[in-house]
Amino acid sequence: MKNNFLVSAKILFINKNKGVIIKTNNTSINTVSNTATQINSTDANEKSNFLMYKIIALGILILIIAMGVRQSFGVFLPSLSQAFDISRSSFGLALAIQHLIFGIFQPFVGYLSDKYGAHKVLSIGGFIYTLGLYLVTQISDSFGLFISLGFLIGLALSATTYVVILGAIAKVVSAKRRSTVFGIATAAGSFGMFVFIPISQNLLVNFELNEVFYFFCLVTLVMMVSGFFMKVSTKNDAAIHEEEISLQHALKVCKTHWGYWRLNIGFFVCGFHVAFVATHFPTYLLDEGITAGAATLAFSFIGLFNIIGSFSFGVLGDKYSKRKLLTILYFLRGIVFSLMLILPFNETTALLFGALIGLLWLATVPLTSGMVVQIFGIKALATLYGIVFLFHQLGSFLGAWMGGIVYDYTGSYDSIWWACVGLSILAAVIHIGMDDKKIKE
Repeated sequence: MKNNFLVSAKILFINKNKGVIIKTNNTSINTVSNTATQINSTDANEKSNFLMYKIIALGILILIIAMGVRQSFGVFLPSLSQAFDISRSSFGLALAIQHLIFGIFQPFVGYLSDKYGAHKVLSIGGFIYTLGLYLVTQISDSFGLFISLGFLIGLALSATTYVVILGAIAKVVSAKRRSTVFGIATAAGSFGMFVFIPISQNLLVNFELNEVFYFFCLVTLVMMVSGFFMKVSTKNDAAIHEEEISLQHALKVCKTHWGYWRLNIGFFVCGFHVAFVATHFPTYLLDEGITAGAATLAFSFIGLFNIIGSFSFGVLGDKYSKRKLLTILYFLRGIVFSLMLILPFNETTALLFGALIGLLWLATVPLTSGMVVQIFGIKALATLYGIVFLFHQLGSFLGAWMGGIVYDYTGSYDSIWWACVGLSILAAVIHIGMDDKKIKE
């Protein structure tokens, strides 16, 4: 006699993944959630977060070293002139070659980073950086300086700075936080300037020139080692989980994408501004009767406030339209340049200009690189941002060069300052109504 309250059945307890399943001839009841699956998911998230923070931290470390050492080269001019009888013009030409090589190779290096991995490019770049610094200790004339400090360091910078680093970071950071992290990484370059310039000055006081370069060789080797650990596996690549177009398709579309070429024009203007101010602003201040101490402080304000500006605009880029922020940023640059020309120039206004232009200095970087990701995706970031950065360096070359030519012919920088105002307006206008929609296959 069958009991209605009993079920004649075979009961199978399956303890798999710490989940218990009770199976009858009529029913399968999952009585316990799959705890192990949750644990595995948590472990995966923790590993993913660890990788993200590791990539960001190592990327920032590399940027601090690469940009910091580069920004300190001006400190070595007196020592190099005394040791090798190298003129200021030869030293300036070496740095001009560095700027040009930095820009020319950037698209190609970016493509290699997208195709073969940023970790390989960064490690090789760190080695070339070290080689360039070491060769400075072996030179005896200007030509050696052109090869070491000019060509090799320029090539190394294309492989160890913003384009490659931001491309690697983009792969492990979600779209919601990407612009903010780009802003932090951009600010790191300016922080490097504050770290390495005083270090360089103190080292030159206490050690021989070659010994200082040997020390920097050891420091730049850190970039090579750090780059090796910045590998991002396929399963952790955000490009796999986001709707992405291929690198080949992005390269094809960008040729006729007017919005992309507007970004290039805007970044050309940015490069013109940055190089002109960096090259001629200190001399301009002295010409205007500003004391050397106040001029140095005003120039340092640019780097200090750039940290604030880059981070702030990076955060804003995650919340508001990057295109509109770039439009506002370039308009603000025009206003700052105009006020500097219109207002009476003294130590107070010099410091004010340094602070204001510093806030807008490299704040274009997280927004412009973020726009490239927004339109074309992560897979093509290093390549396409590399092309944009090439235009930045072309603008840099022209800004530094034209500033000197105009001054030699007119005895004044005023016409170039007004050209900066006009270019600011141009850059702002071309971003209005720009097509920034994401490209799809």
